[in-house]
Amino acid sequence: MGVALGNVIIGVPLDVEGEYAGTFWTLLSRPFPIIVGVTTLAMFMLHGAIYLALKTSGELRDQVRGWLKGTMIFYFASYAVLTGAMFLWAPQMVAKLQAMPILFILPVLNILALANVPRELHHGRDFFAFLSSCFSIVANLALVGIGMFPNLLPSFPNPEYSLTTLNSASSTPSLTVMMTIAIIGVPFVLAYTAAIYWVFRGKVDETHLHY
Repeated sequence: MGVALGNVIIGVPLDVEGEYAGTFWTLLSRPFPIIVGVTTLAMFMLHGAIYLALKTSGELRDQVRGWLKGTMIFYFASYAVLTGAMFLWAPQMVAKLQAMPILFILPVLNILALANVPRELHHGRDFFAFLSSCFSIVANLALVGIGMFPNLLPSFPNPEYSLTTLNSASSTPSLTVMMTIAIIGVPFVLAYTAAIYWVFRGKVDETHLHY
């Protein structure tokens, strides 16, 4: 997922019809997507470890908490490297923030959320550490969306072949139908997702293989 996102950020070879003109190895031939891939792996390692700490207790929780320091160092180091790589290989992402300084509030909040993770874990507040990690993931995706807009898939090295929100959009009737379906369907998705989380709320009981 991370490597794919890294290629989407800096662009892939597209022909005049908007079709992919590279090979599988094209996606792995540049350093930036690899850095995004490693950072994504580190992010979900930390997020998963926090969730496991939140859902377990006793010796298992102590073991999971032992993983947290290493995953935090891995993610924070990867994130710092990715930030530097963004200036080098994806300056257009930074330019969008520079053009609208108000948007800098998002990376600032993101950094504060990341800094809050070890603080909450230190005080044993796994739930708030998990919320901070959730916010960081959402903020990262928002920053990517802001930096890329209006591009959906940039074309490299021929930017005129890029897929944008305008030249890739479906017709107005199709979008209307899709929106109607989404308005009807999304509440059901949210409802059963909330129901699942409610059923499996709380910590896993090590003495019983059920909730």
